[in-house]
Amino acid sequence: MLDETSYNIDKDNSLLILDDDLPFLKRLSAAMEKRGFKTFSASSMAEFGRIIKDVCPNYAIIDLRLTDGTGLDAVENIRNINPNSKIIVLTGYGAIATAVAAVKMGAIDYLSKPADANDILNALVFSDQRKPPPPVDPMSADRVKWEHIQRIFELCNRNVSETARRLKMHRRTLQRILAKRSPR
Repeated sequence: MLDETSYNIDKDNSLLILDDDLPFLKRLSAAMEKRGFKTFSASSMAEFGRIIKDVCPNYAIIDLRLTDGTGLDAVENIRNINPNSKIIVLTGYGAIATAVAAVKMGAIDYLSKPADANDILNALVFSDQRKPPPPVDPMSADRVKWEHIQRIFELCNRNVSETARRLKMHRRTLQRILAKRSPR
């Protein structure tokens, strides 16, 4: 087992992991326990609600999209209970709008899946010490379009019809665009 002092983990090493992907949740929980954390796992907002009543984690890893809600609500709940907790938001649906919203709500970092345990550990523990390098290449035109659509989609509370109206786009065309993965 790795020594928690080598990572500068706080004495309160409680870590809440909220993700609805059960295999990923189990693997990440085991990996973070090996790195010195005392983990609490939840696969839904309902489980999260039960855990947060008893444990106010010092660290949290929150999935953005859950089957029964959004991880942003979990970030807000944790922040209200423990304003000093370090929260990482993970998502397979990365967009600038949601990253900005997560950071505004109190997350210290926003990582795209698949992120490995070392990337997550670095974001949790070394967040104050390192800044990411500036991008080398500008975003592609497809990526800029995708980010704009995602921003409007989030502003419309994920309502496809309203988003399509605001973008002056046919609803089915928007649904096809949203069904595709984001461009690189």
